[in-house]
Amino acid sequence: MAANTVSLKLLVDTASQRVLFAESGKDFVDFLFNILSLPTGAVTRLLTKQEMVGSLGNLYDSLENMSDTYIQPSANKDTLLNPVVSNNTANVPPLLPIIESSNPSEIYRCRNSYRSSTCSLYVATDSKSLCPSCNNVMSQSATVVNPKKKDSSTDEGGYVKGVITYMISDDLVVRPMSAISCITLLNKFNVKDVGVLEEKTIDVGTDEGVKLLKASLQSTAVLTDVFLEKKAGESDHVSDIAGIHSIVI
Repeated sequence: MAANTVSLKLLVDTASQRVLFAESGKDFVDFLFNILSLPTGAVTRLLTKQEMVGSLGNLYDSLENMSDTYIQPSANKDTLLNPVVSNNTANVPPLLPIIESSNPSEIYRCRNSYRSSTCSLYVATDSKSLCPSCNNVMSQSATVVNPKKKDSSTDEGGYVKGVITYMISDDLVVRPMSAISCITLLNKFNVKDVGVLEEKTIDVGTDEGVKLLKASLQSTAVLTDVFLEKKAGESDHVSDIAGIHSIVI
């Protein structure tokens, strides 16, 4: 397996050309859950304007191209265009391109914080912010201090535990793997012939990571769209032709 990749096992229904579910360890599940921590601006940067669904790409471009003449003096465009990304992801597989934040670990406070208990109540992520108490610029750099974690031999980092295998459905429902869950899913898709099922092991890298991010925003068949992209497209094309033929008749 190549560097910066995660192994994923798919169960594919070859008759309908769809992924019924994926089987994975904690690495892939940590990656999926970490998508929830990404700010909208970071997601928009990762997905180009052409890849975006809806109008978020246009909104991002509008702010990026807007002259500073029209921006409030206390505002900083970078806080939206290059938002701070959570740094609690040290043990999450790097399956997305590196997102460089404007000031990923900087916070600021008012210079009067030492003299005023009211001013000390406020912090900001933008050094141009104004103190709500005294209206001074909050440009005094401060250090973020996270509470020290208790030593634990069972803490592997990330989000989920690695002692079990996880089952991810095509629409990204994640649950612990079990025989009952597998049988329930096969019944849901009305799979009568296990002979049409095929097991497929793949390596997920950054290309697939970006595709998964994009598909998660627009599809309920994420795994099929990403990992069976060509076959799914061919199947849809056949369905479209069949539909046109029935209309003509």
